[in-house]
Amino acid sequence: IKMKDYTSAMRIAMRLNEMEKMKELMEITQNDPPLQKQLAFMMARQRVFFETEDADLTSIISNEKLSEYFLGVGRELDVMEPKTPDQIFKAHLQDNQTKGLDHAKQNLAAAYVNGFVNAGFCDDKYISTSDANDWIHKNKENGKSIATSSIGLIYLWDVDSMTHIDKFQYTQDDFITAGAYMAFGLLNSGVKNEVDAAYALLIEALESPKESLKCAAIMGLSFAYAGHAREDILEVISPLVIDDSLSMECSGLAALCLGLVYISTCNDEVANTIIQALSERSETVVDNSPFTKFFCLGLGLLYLGQQEKIESALMVADMVPGMAKYIKMTLNMCAYATTGNVLKIQEMLQVLSETIDPKTDKGLHQIITVMGIAAMAMGEDIGSEMVLSTMQHLLQYGDKNVRKTVPLAIGLLSISNPDVLTTDTLSKLTHDQDKEVCQSAIFALGLIGAGTNNSRLADILRDLASYHANEENTLFITRIAQGILHLGKGLMTLNPMHSHKLLTSNVALGGLLTTLLACTDLNSIIFEKYHYFLYYLVLAIYPRIMLTLDEELNALPVSVRVGQAVDIVAQAGHPKSITGFQTHSTPVPLAVGERAELATEEYVPLINELENFVILKKNPDYNEQKPRNFLFS
Repeated sequence: IKMKDYTSAMRIAMRLNEMEKMKELMEITQNDPPLQKQLAFMMARQRVFFETEDADLTSIISNEKLSEYFLGVGRELDVMEPKTPDQIFKAHLQDNQTKGLDHAKQNLAAAYVNGFVNAGFCDDKYISTSDANDWIHKNKENGKSIATSSIGLIYLWDVDSMTHIDKFQYTQDDFITAGAYMAFGLLNSGVKNEVDAAYALLIEALESPKESLKCAAIMGLSFAYAGHAREDILEVISPLVIDDSLSMECSGLAALCLGLVYISTCNDEVANTIIQALSERSETVVDNSPFTKFFCLGLGLLYLGQQEKIESALMVADMVPGMAKYIKMTLNMCAYATTGNVLKIQEMLQVLSETIDPKTDKGLHQIITVMGIAAMAMGEDIGSEMVLSTMQHLLQYGDKNVRKTVPLAIGLLSISNPDVLTTDTLSKLTHDQDKEVCQSAIFALGLIGAGTNNSRLADILRDLASYHANEENTLFITRIAQGILHLGKGLMTLNPMHSHKLLTSNVALGGLLTTLLACTDLNSIIFEKYHYFLYYLVLAIYPRIMLTLDEELNALPVSVRVGQAVDIVAQAGHPKSITGFQTHSTPVPLAVGERAELATEEYVPLINELENFVILKKNPDYNEQKPRNFLFS
């Protein structure tokens, strides 16, 4: 702040989660509206919601303009034409080998893929057309919910499009109504709106006597209000967590909802509610339900990135004897996520080296331990490389629970970053003898390529679809991976880290951990009727573009050089920060590990790290030199 480098100060304030410092920076820059808007864009990326009296600033911080800018980029790059699942699968090359998927499961996979591929583009060839009802009714039961809710992904961030969902919530079919409730949440994910129509609709739905509608409304609230820490949601959801008469599915989703809404707040009231709910349920139900893990994750998310603040929660974990180990590991995973804490990683590895008695211990805590190692190391390059080699040892010597989790952990380490080594490792695991390892590896291939359209991964997944054409579940997860690979037609990312890995979006990381945890039990969750956990990925979706704007926030095309980032810390002089660059005109997509810099000095950026939305000022000292004519000089 003393050096007047306010954008760097904002990054540090967000890293420390210091809301007072952020407010102070916004007040200091009141006399410089363009700089204030740039700070607002930084807060919007981190999902830090901040009340201001300025309407323009509020609309930036609350991401209300995100859809408008994203569609503008889509038009500029000429990718507005909707894609169908068959175009992604390249069905004409498959020789009709999809006999492995029954018709309903095939349509279910297509509904997910259609949603992921056309996410945010407000147009597709199925659900946003006049034939939407025919498309929905091609699915069975839960498939109808997914097909309907995919409309929320298609119109992602565009709050004005909620009218497209309205007609579905008043049908006689409960599955379609449930899908509409989820769609309201998906559409509002990451956007804060003054009208807040989603809240009114979803709170009313919670009073439904039908549990399926209750669950859908809870999920809608999770998607729409993750990170908002709203007390009115706590008052409504808390009773559902404790209520014994509800199923573990419904109460587990409610606990997860509170964890996401109050993420990283260390809220004692929410923590006590979740622990109380687990301790009051019968031990048999708690130990055997696949949804117990989501109670634990809800508790862990409250302490995401908060490190030593978990001490009190660790002491209370012993109140649930059957799951105490699992709860402690979940708390450690969340509290030290992205810190690169070597001592904690060693502690986790020590837990994995202990032998367990299969008669008395299912070894579930080992699953969360493997995931925890990846979550801790993902913030730091050298740590990630070391953990990748450690994962190879775990594959060779680990128990079944450990082996099936390793591919997912590798996927988390390299999210939206399909480097050759990781791709090769996972590609080998897709032919593992253990079917669960194979299926986890296929899903992980989708994660490491999420939103990149990587052609090598697309070929690998297409070959796997042919290879597993007769295995229903494996083919289903392959289709999902293909959809995630082409997320937002290659203009979106799932990577929660930004500002050159200095900052991590807690909400995005929470969404990723939720989906990955569901995928550790593919047979009981994803391949059953609970595949909707895949939609928690929406919390991590964000455009992977760099868009330059003028001081009035209009798109301003300029030439930029985009290349691989080089570490220039502590190097003397003015070394180049990128290598192997190409010159493009903005807007440009940026992959993980890429960096951009302006090609000319005509404009001055208001931020050092050129990513997401960058406001440019005209350089008063710039003189456009005419090229010299060497013939006459």
